[in-house]
Amino acid sequence: MRNHRTDTLIALAALTGIVAGTYGGLSWSGPFERPLDTTGLALITVSSLALAFRRRAPMVVGVVAVACGVAYYAGRYPGVFVAAPALTAIYTAATLGRRRLAVALAVALAVGVYGLIALSDSDPAPGDGFSLLSGWLVAMVVIGEVVRNRRASVREVERRAIEAERTREEAALRRAGEERLWIAQELHDTLTHSISVINLQASVALELLDRKPERAREALVAIKDSGHEAMRELRATLGVLRQAEPDGPETGLERLPRLVARAEAAGLPVRSTTVGVPRGLPPDIDRAAYRITQEAFTNVLRHAGHASIALTLEYHPAMIVVRVEDDGESGTGVVEHGMGLIGMRERAVAVGGSLTAGPRDRQGFAVRAELPLAGQP
Repeated sequence: MRNHRTDTLIALAALTGIVAGTYGGLSWSGPFERPLDTTGLALITVSSLALAFRRRAPMVVGVVAVACGVAYYAGRYPGVFVAAPALTAIYTAATLGRRRLAVALAVALAVGVYGLIALSDSDPAPGDGFSLLSGWLVAMVVIGEVVRNRRASVREVERRAIEAERTREEAALRRAGEERLWIAQELHDTLTHSISVINLQASVALELLDRKPERAREALVAIKDSGHEAMRELRATLGVLRQAEPDGPETGLERLPRLVARAEAAGLPVRSTTVGVPRGLPPDIDRAAYRITQEAFTNVLRHAGHASIALTLEYHPAMIVVRVEDDGESGTGVVEHGMGLIGMRERAVAVGGSLTAGPRDRQGFAVRAELPLAGQP
């Protein structure tokens, strides 16, 4: 709509300018000019107003403008301005990528005008304006090509900018999703384990409060320790979110002894075994190994009843294997369909590893995570 409005204004401006310039004698087409009459005005009007459709129908407009121009000069009407609509049509065809059409229109106008001059009884007078026509025709084709290439370059730059902005938005959304997943995993692992221990110890304390107060006291102390541990891990997680230094060391396998002690205090005997030579791990592998172990302990605590845990860490040259096995008898279905197992698998996959989990042959449940040590000796 905006282009059509612009073309209409150009057509009206061309009509006004050509008529005014012709009547004002601003150009000369030779000594045998005849007065401008109704036919001449009609040719000027048709060729000028056709420019209103120059982008919608470039071929039709070009043919009409060239035909009117040749007919105008064949009638020996005054002035050379009537070639302007044809030149505009040639330029438009070139800017639209219609190169063959632009060249064909230019050749047609040149052949028509110079053919009339060749067939004329007299030679063209100096300064009649037709000597510059060939130059204008070439200029319109060349300028149209330059403008078309320039517009194509601008469109490509704009497309790339839009694509880059869309890519940035997608990357930001992906990072936001990864951050939400990380926060959910951290809070799930921290709160689920600590609350499970607290619930178990609270049940023990209520059971022993009247019969064995000392044992109840031990359970309450364990509850207190679990609360402190949960607060410490929450502060560490919030510290990372605030991009601040967390309180205490980063969560990793070096904190396994405390995790084992808490499990034993909750009534779960733990047998720990290390295969290979322990060594420092990349932070993401270290955190994933600890969180998987912590969640496996939580699942045993919540679902396996009175069970014992066998924890095995295997240090291989290219990977570390974490195995957590229990000899419980219940809760298997809950573990298989709960969020804990999903979270463990997501942590393993996030560092390029894998996780398998399922019931053992005789009884209990087993979790095995294989975490690659990329770039490790």
